[in-house]
Amino acid sequence: MEYHNIIGRIEEIKKLKKILKSSKSEFVAIYGRRRVGKSFLVEEVYRNNIVFRAVGSYLKAGDEKSYRQTQLDHFHDSLLNSGMPNDTPRPTNWREAFRLLRNFLNGLKSKRRVIFLDELPWLAGPQSSEMISELGYFWNSWADRQRNIVLVVCGSATSWMLDNVISDYGGLHGRLTSTIRLLPFTLKETETYFKRHGFHLSRYEIAIAYMALGGIPYYLDRIDNEKNLSENIDAFFFDGSSDREFRDVYTGLYVTSERYIDIVKALCTKFYGMTRRELAATVGIEPGGTLSKILSNLHESGIIRQYPRYGKQRVETVYQLKDFFSLFYLHFIHRKGTDTGNWRALQRTPSFFTWAGNTFEMLCIEHLPQIKDKLRIATISRNYCWNGAAPDGDRHQIDLVLEWKGERTDYLCEMKFSEHRFTIDKQYETELENKIDAFLHSRQHTKTHSVQLVMVTTAGLTPNGHCKDVNQQITLDDLFQ
Repeated sequence: MEYHNIIGRIEEIKKLKKILKSSKSEFVAIYGRRRVGKSFLVEEVYRNNIVFRAVGSYLKAGDEKSYRQTQLDHFHDSLLNSGMPNDTPRPTNWREAFRLLRNFLNGLKSKRRVIFLDELPWLAGPQSSEMISELGYFWNSWADRQRNIVLVVCGSATSWMLDNVISDYGGLHGRLTSTIRLLPFTLKETETYFKRHGFHLSRYEIAIAYMALGGIPYYLDRIDNEKNLSENIDAFFFDGSSDREFRDVYTGLYVTSERYIDIVKALCTKFYGMTRRELAATVGIEPGGTLSKILSNLHESGIIRQYPRYGKQRVETVYQLKDFFSLFYLHFIHRKGTDTGNWRALQRTPSFFTWAGNTFEMLCIEHLPQIKDKLRIATISRNYCWNGAAPDGDRHQIDLVLEWKGERTDYLCEMKFSEHRFTIDKQYETELENKIDAFLHSRQHTKTHSVQLVMVTTAGLTPNGHCKDVNQQITLDDLFQ
């Protein structure tokens, strides 16, 4: 069966179809960033098999009892919408709710029954132990033994999903049969989306759109093909609505969303990121368990990445903001306000090229598999950032080092954004030579390894006499593969 409304998600669809054909009951957890398309994927693949669907509603923290009853009322409404008699009594606790669900399912004759609990973290609420305990009992005491149940739970609060479902050591421990982490579209999938929806954008403009919005289907759905890209970005960011969307990305994901927003804002002030100690000092939080939990949650949600930086006496773990939407919003909207004008006025300004230069590096790092394929690297032993001193004491940074022990080669990758071909002049040629020399004399370089300089650019290099140190080139087109 073809799913014409779905772009990409090939492996995820294969897994969901295999689960549907299984001869036993299956318990599936799907998680990922908000707006990435989790609900859409489940509803498209299981459209004809979902017999019950309940959606958690985000409510501000308040009275625990009223919060729980509101979610239970929504659960009851979902039972009625699914076909349960209208005189079915409203549950007052989660044990009663799952008993009603079991009774409803027992009355169905379908061979394979899919239960879809969407936004499970909101459904469970701040005090989630009762709901999770009863969900575990529902699965262990009944659903698992039916052999024809597919229970799918979704959640955008990634850390909650990991703590309470995927890595739970209570009633759900070891009960999951499958997990799916849904990621944003790649450049190639984004290009497919635009073509399918009647856009005729150049790959350069698709890259700009990606660097502003990320590969988030919900955001791409808001792009209008009757407008050009500049008009669309103006409408998305510069009309004031992006303020609410920025907060929505974090609100509901975490109980203390303000702390998370403070950390994201701090990380945006230093594109290459901060160490834990630097971050703690900036936001005024102790570098202990609370900070570790926040950073872990942001990492699992795909908002930040952590990477090793070599070159000093010891390896530093650096945390870097990588969510494209947040990077764009904080650079152009939050810092300056919408009174700075519009996107058409900002293009080709120093602010634009600062943002584009930095964000293009992140675009490349997020498409590391495509870079590996172009370089014909089978496996990477490690990848890291290097910031070290040359023999003369000057410090140099290499944003991406790919170490391939199999072929005893270190690939030093330089990423450069430009509208047209990038030109290496004499000054930059000297800078590249100094970087290579500094790395060759560093402790990270294995003396038996060769070094290759790789230039990753939007449109390639201008042929001239200053390119002799460049061993391989990768262009934007290669990132679309």
